[in-house]
Amino acid sequence: MFQSIAAIWKIGEVRTKILFTLGLLLVFRIFAAIPVPGVDTEKLAQFFGSNQLFGLLNLFTGGTIERLSIVMLGVGPYITATIILQLLTMIFPKLKELYYEEGERGRQKFNQYGRLLTVPLAALQSFGFLRLLASQDILPTLGPFQTAVDVAVITAGTIVLMWLGELITERGIGNGVSLIIFAGIVTALPQTVFQTLTTWDQTKLIPTVSFVIIALIVIAGVVFISEAQRQVPVAYAKRIRGARVFGGVSTHLPIRVNSAGVIPIIFALSLLLFPGTIASFLSTLKVERVASLAQTVQNIFNVNSWTYVVLYFLLVFAFTYFYTAVVFNTKEVSQNIQRAGGFIPGIRPGDATASYLSRVVNRTTLAGALFLGIIAVLPQVIQQSFGFAALTIGGTGVLIVVSVVLETMKQLGAQLTMREYEGF
Repeated sequence: MFQSIAAIWKIGEVRTKILFTLGLLLVFRIFAAIPVPGVDTEKLAQFFGSNQLFGLLNLFTGGTIERLSIVMLGVGPYITATIILQLLTMIFPKLKELYYEEGERGRQKFNQYGRLLTVPLAALQSFGFLRLLASQDILPTLGPFQTAVDVAVITAGTIVLMWLGELITERGIGNGVSLIIFAGIVTALPQTVFQTLTTWDQTKLIPTVSFVIIALIVIAGVVFISEAQRQVPVAYAKRIRGARVFGGVSTHLPIRVNSAGVIPIIFALSLLLFPGTIASFLSTLKVERVASLAQTVQNIFNVNSWTYVVLYFLLVFAFTYFYTAVVFNTKEVSQNIQRAGGFIPGIRPGDATASYLSRVVNRTTLAGALFLGIIAVLPQVIQQSFGFAALTIGGTGVLIVVSVVLETMKQLGAQLTMREYEGF
């Protein structure tokens, strides 16, 4: 591996791509340090410490929301816009045809729709968040002009990050948007390690060793599940055109154990934390009946309760199957195999192939859904069982970090192999 790393720096083109990527990530961190003026930092820290939903958003943006920087929304609106458009492909046939059937040109147009949808989403989220902070006395009451200026600045920050991500994808190494999220997540690790070392005492030996063991097991499990796939054999019949013979080969169709990635966890968290967040605001009302009902809802959806853990696991499990059905349409895959003159040995082409693929995907996804559910609730379970936080960045953060590292290493390995070096 070290020889491969040394070989990378000997290749001028790859070295330039790596330095270009690191430079743009540095620009992102500089923007993240520029705050919106007039913020009460102490109240802001207390607010994020007591609110689970915004604490999650703060994790994905690398602390930019907690500091209320000009890029406080990160690339969240762009990701939300992309997810919305992918879900809309199930409703609108033309959008589905554009994304799945029109090739690279269709994908580019689909991505352009995502960029356009990002602008109103970013403006709406920034306006709502500023109003929320003003209601909590974290920000001073803003006039219409100042509010419009702040919304425009924050929206522009999101667009700039989206542009930086696309530049990294086009001219650098790895997926730009994923690397920006990755950089935001790992930013908190050095500070956490420093705090652990400065406050170290012998009573923390067992929790620290336990944390290291659990972290290694979780990372190994994430790598294993992220790379695991079921290979369905596919054969292609021979076709003769003139003097040339086509086909007659056997290959396989890879079906990933975790086709949904980290999206089910994001869906589940957003849905599960929303009632508790609304209830926390309603519980401060002077109407006794409403405040009492809001307090009951808040207790049910408390992140430290076993009810929350069970609901979280079930929602992640269900959303894994739902999103896998969105990204892997067995009927379309069956039709594509049939159009290419292929077939699964022992299975008739057409509906029989689609039915067979559905059974395989459902059984394969079971392992991925169980794994995602366990990873999602693992920090809460260990914290309640052993009394200490198991993972600093949580299961969601580990999934994102490991996935980004694996994807980037694959791209670097491909660059080495292309130039006749050994891969990682």
